[in-house]
Amino acid sequence: MTPLRTALYQGRPGVPSSTAETLDALAAAARRAADAGARLLLTNELYLTGYALGAAVQGRAETSDGPGARAVARIAAEHGLAIGYGYPERAGTAIHNSLQLIGPDGDRLAHYRKTHLFGDYEGAYFTPGDEPVVQAELDGVRLGMLICYDVEFPEPVRAHALAGTELLLTPTALMRPYEIVPQTIVPARAWESQLYIAYANRCGTEGDFAFAGLSCLAAPDGTVRARAGAGEDLIIADVDPALLKASRAENTYLHDRRPELYSSLT
Repeated sequence: MTPLRTALYQGRPGVPSSTAETLDALAAAARRAADAGARLLLTNELYLTGYALGAAVQGRAETSDGPGARAVARIAAEHGLAIGYGYPERAGTAIHNSLQLIGPDGDRLAHYRKTHLFGDYEGAYFTPGDEPVVQAELDGVRLGMLICYDVEFPEPVRAHALAGTELLLTPTALMRPYEIVPQTIVPARAWESQLYIAYANRCGTEGDFAFAGLSCLAAPDGTVRARAGAGEDLIIADVDPALLKASRAENTYLHDRRPELYSSLT
């Protein structure tokens, strides 16, 4: 099976002045990714608006079929690649921290709402989602979706592995001094659950938040196939189904589980 070339865009630092600004940057990143042969581009958490909005998130949030979604769909179709982007979603009276995946034809493939909210800030402005495993197919690869803090829990990652996820898309807004997450935890999650993890972080500062950068594509063999630095970056690497199959055959964690012993976990 042909590897899925995947791009992660560690976008510009700072709170954008408008969604139009982030869409222009996304179009430029999509062009570069497509020129490099990528079929998938992942942005970071709350990419469209920035993370440090505070109460202003109420005015910047939009529905899953809003103007931001339509603009991303046009970019995806123009460049012939899927785009996963983070944004604040308005759903009735609730605001969710969400990830939407648009296909290369501009149609929506999947949508996920962050289930594990981090800290008082997110708890004050967002409603957690309640669907733990959301998946889609792209070029024969089964994609899963989590957001930031979600991936720091082993349970949702393992749930994805058991559901057949091969590449776990994880936009994030990880702050300093938690560099241990992209440096150690994300590669360990990929190894212990035998899947690829695309971890796309924010960079720079927004208000009181200083983001760590270090976006990465971690592979099931424990290696990191691509790693960003501390600033704006676009990294590209292949998700290879053949490597995944070989790694799962050699490292049989999923097969050797004894779930009858783990009932206390739930």
